[in-house]
Amino acid sequence: MSTENKAKRSSFTGTLGFIMAAAGSAVGLGNIWRFPYLAAKDNGGVFILVYVILAVTFGFTLLTTEIAIGRKTAQSPLTAYGLIHPKFKWVGVPACLVPVIILPYYCTIGGWVVKYLTVFITGKGAEAAKDGYFTGYITQNVFPVIFMAVFLGLTAFVVFSGVNKGIEKYNKVLMPALLVLIAGISVYSLTLKFTDESGFTRTGLEGLKIYLIPDFSGMTVGDFAAVITDALGQLFFSISVAMGIMVTYGSYVKKDANLMKSINQIEIFDTIVALLAGMMIVPAVFTFMGEEGMSAGPGLMFVSLPKVFEEMGTAGNVIGSLFFIMVLFAAVTSSVSVMEAIVSSIMDKFGLTRKKSAAIVTAYALVGGIIVCLGYNLLYFEVTLPNGTVAQVLDIMDYISNNCLMPLVALLTCILIGWVTGSKVIIDEVTSGGVKFGRKTLYVVMIKFIAPILLFLLLLQSVGILKISG
Repeated sequence: MSTENKAKRSSFTGTLGFIMAAAGSAVGLGNIWRFPYLAAKDNGGVFILVYVILAVTFGFTLLTTEIAIGRKTAQSPLTAYGLIHPKFKWVGVPACLVPVIILPYYCTIGGWVVKYLTVFITGKGAEAAKDGYFTGYITQNVFPVIFMAVFLGLTAFVVFSGVNKGIEKYNKVLMPALLVLIAGISVYSLTLKFTDESGFTRTGLEGLKIYLIPDFSGMTVGDFAAVITDALGQLFFSISVAMGIMVTYGSYVKKDANLMKSINQIEIFDTIVALLAGMMIVPAVFTFMGEEGMSAGPGLMFVSLPKVFEEMGTAGNVIGSLFFIMVLFAAVTSSVSVMEAIVSSIMDKFGLTRKKSAAIVTAYALVGGIIVCLGYNLLYFEVTLPNGTVAQVLDIMDYISNNCLMPLVALLTCILIGWVTGSKVIIDEVTSGGVKFGRKTLYVVMIKFIAPILLFLLLLQSVGILKISG
């Protein structure tokens, strides 16, 4: 990239803007949709204990590395790795490919959120609670495409607006609003009480106990290993690493910003929101549907929760509307970061303007999103993946990006920093200006030994070589 282009590169106006944008990226559907159903599946408190330990070790290591690479090179993922080490230039390709694959299907799921929001705002929440409603909707030909396009339009609007007037400006508004909504609904969830037909009463506080208190009774080594791999996989979503996003956002951070302080705040913000998301959903589902309702898996948000809102009576539509507004905020801030990683890469690699780059990516996402939507009707097929799951178009894209490419990109990053350049490259960037590097020894051990081993095992499991029961 020319020095002329480098001079024109945007940056966040301050540390708060960066923290809100990075937190906005991290706090998305991964936290609000995926975290609660994994917590419900993996014995609640056990999953949370493992997740928090991994977040402050493994997650911290990857987050620090990617943000520091971005700030050091002032480049997006496609070109940043080559500046760290010329022989690792090619790592930028899979790093950039991850958001390219994710964006179309993320916008499709975002479209589902927009649809459910319109249903609850118009007072028709009871319809969404009916059996088969979700499947009936996603298998339609036209409406899923329309709602996907609406969500994509919201995302593109922010990205077109730029780093300061778009990403930073809107995250400063949306993230505090999201936190207020998620905290409010979480507190409400704990006050719930329900007596079923057999006369048995369940409360939100009992659900909170199941969610937070670890129970290792009856848990095998295989079960615990499955919890670890689930928590590891969730961390990629939760902190937006191995997607090129944190490299991109790091490239917009000014040299005088305290990276370590920012990273700690992103970590804390993200973990609090993930825990609150589970606190908002798991106790409510337990109260009205018992432990059986908590086993709904990925359908927890779109299938189980509308039934919970219906049981709330007249308050259901209001709570449902607030919930899906909050989910929409989270989904848009994350979708913006996914799109920005691609747009920034095109700008850095080919020297195109933001508007041209954003237009190309929007057009691609629209075509890709249509194909994903049609994967549930006109283009429907089933294929069994190496990890044993039966998949359609969306699932295949999710599997390639999240199960294969993300652990691979993270593993290659660990090899690059831990074994090729040495961790001093990152440590020097983080400590520039006299900043203290907290957890430095932990970082060195993680980047060189522990993280690569965990990532290699995760990769083996993803491609079906390593079988972990759970």
